[in-house]
Amino acid sequence: MNENITIFYDVNYLALSFIISVLGSYVGLLAYRNIFSKSGKVQYVHVLSAAVGIGGVGVWSMHFIGMLALKLDLAYGYAMLETLISLVAIIVVAAAALVHVAKAPNETPRLLQAGVGLGLGVCVMHYLGMFGMRFGGIFVWNGGLVAASVLIAIVAATAALWLASRTNGFAMRIVAALVMGSAVCAMHYTGMAAASIICTTPTRTVMPTGWDVVASFELPQLVILLSLGLIVIIFCDQLYYSLYRKTKRPLSS
Repeated sequence: MNENITIFYDVNYLALSFIISVLGSYVGLLAYRNIFSKSGKVQYVHVLSAAVGIGGVGVWSMHFIGMLALKLDLAYGYAMLETLISLVAIIVVAAAALVHVAKAPNETPRLLQAGVGLGLGVCVMHYLGMFGMRFGGIFVWNGGLVAASVLIAIVAATAALWLASRTNGFAMRIVAALVMGSAVCAMHYTGMAAASIICTTPTRTVMPTGWDVVASFELPQLVILLSLGLIVIIFCDQLYYSLYRKTKRPLSS
């Protein structure tokens, strides 16, 4: 019995997904400015902080909080293997793109290369995360909207990297983070609009099973707490670094 499932969203989670994306982007921007030391040496602690902030929180956490906003008349869960691979993938891609741009932020070809790479990485993360969904049905894709989501991701990633290399001061970083958060959300919800869910089971309320499948209702607290925890850790690390840099004391990072 095949039936098209009606999709609607919880407005509270929609708003939360945007807020998390903006906060993750902001702390990522704080770390980005410290990727290279004054001597030109890569500071990998800050590379990781920037990649986790922008990629891990701003993109990945936003994606899964956005998925939690999804309300279906159908039980569903997530396979942790695909979910964790998507997290690692976006952090690695974000790190590579940020370092690539930070080496020469004023070089347009370098910016475009990194933007395309990061944008495609965001798409891989998004669709791999959706591939990890387990439910009694199938996705039917709208090719035009999928293509639009890829284009949005590339343009958004390029704009984000451009902003990252040109933001100085609190106000400009806030503006940049708002732009980045808005762009990531636009890509995500365009990608979601590209998918129609067709139910193929008569037992809609039976949760999919599997050794690594986690029910959707078990994820909200975990993802939200993890995201907020990472935001606080990265922010405190960057604050510590800034204070000690101003006092010209020896730095460990």
